Amino acid sequence: MIIHVPNKNTLIIDEFKLRCCVGKKGLNSNKKEGDYSTPKGLFNLRKLYFRKDRVGIPNCKLNKKKIKKDMAWCDDPKHKKYNEEIKTKNKNLRENLYRKDYKYDYFISISHNERKTPSKGSAVFIHLTDQYKPTSGCIALRKKDFEILLKLIDKKTKIKIG
Repeated sequence: MIIHVPNKNTLIIDEFKLRCCVGKKGLNSNKKEGDYSTPKGLFNLRKLYFRKDRVGIPNCKLNKKKIKKDMAWCDDPKHKKYNEEIKTKNKNLRENLYRKDYKYDYFISISHNERKTPSKGSAVFIHLTDQYKPTSGCIALRKKDFEILLKLIDKKTKIKIG
């Protein structure tokens, strides 16, 4: 199955056409760290992360990981763990995964920049939103639509952006 994000406000999977939002600068074939664009391309879905204290254990066929308080994602292009999940309290190296807001109660990591090429972008996720405001480069859905997505995807699902 393929998830298709053809434009800045539409996500299509199976017979469902869902509203979404993407990066402030739209879709971009040449994603750079901090450019507020969402990378165009065909990517694998890697892992579903979730806040068990808020959403329980999701019923989904992706590999899953419970988000803990010390979890983060390295967004420092100079660091050896760039574009990887890390455990740290160093605010200069990371995107915090255990958030006070709801946006990462669920999120899916995708295979963008798995080679960890410095400054080619990190922490590009599919996560939650409630107001459809543009993101820093991720794709965001309302919780009810995200939960539809969870029921349909599996380890072979890909996402085509653009």
